[in-house]
Amino acid sequence: MVSTDEAAELAGTSRVTVNAWIAKGRCIGLSQTKRGFRLPRWQFEPLVWPLLPKLAAALGTTEGWALLAFLETPHGALGGVTPRAAIEQGQGKRVLDIAEHEGN
Repeated sequence: MVSTDEAAELAGTSRVTVNAWIAKGRCIGLSQTKRGFRLPRWQFEPLVWPLLPKLAAALGTTEGWALLAFLETPHGALGGVTPRAAIEQGQGKRVLDIAEHEGN
């Protein structure tokens, strides 16, 4: 997990932009009991990053914990693999199809 400042550095942008991305579902920001967010570092990987806004739209949520739960929970349609692992194995389209089905 990284802070919004660290995420901004990873993405080559500002903390303000990262916060806007979180609000739009462009990236996963997990709200903390204190002010601010923590963000999974892996979401900035090249296979994951382009899919995040599409997944948020397909699932109908921008809430970070909901997006994380979807990505990190083993899924029967993926043979028990997590959607995140499936994306990292090049199955992004399949994961997006599953998200669209679950979001409807």
